[in-house]
Amino acid sequence: MASKIKKGDKVFVIAGKDKGKEGEVLRILKDNQAFVQGVNLVKKHKKPSQEDEGGIVDQENPINLSNLMLIDSKSKKPTRVGFKKNKKGVMLRFSKKSGDFINGWCTNSKTSKVIQRKMHSGFNKYFWI
Repeated sequence: MASKIKKGDKVFVIAGKDKGKEGEVLRILKDNQAFVQGVNLVKKHKKPSQEDEGGIVDQENPINLSNLMLIDSKSKKPTRVGFKKNKKGVMLRFSKKSGDFINGWCTNSKTSKVIQRKMHSGFNKYFWI
């Protein structure tokens, strides 16, 4: 099944030591974890190298996807995510709070471009970048 939370989404932390914080998903790991900007920060002791000086730096640790909720673009509040087909028959994510598609065809966002590729078996497949 497709992922309900993807890279670049604005999310809200619902559980854990950073409960109530918001941030953008930087990276998704295969084991249902994500790196979120400004969430689950830990202090890392770095050794000096030729490229950068050493010291104590803050860095993000992964947080489980079950502790995150997507932020609705209309109401700016956390929402659950569902899947349904649009008019063209393509399965898309939608916000259960407002009912709007999250990555729809008619978005003005530069990040949600749709590419149509012809597969070797003759079927069309859609990819989001």
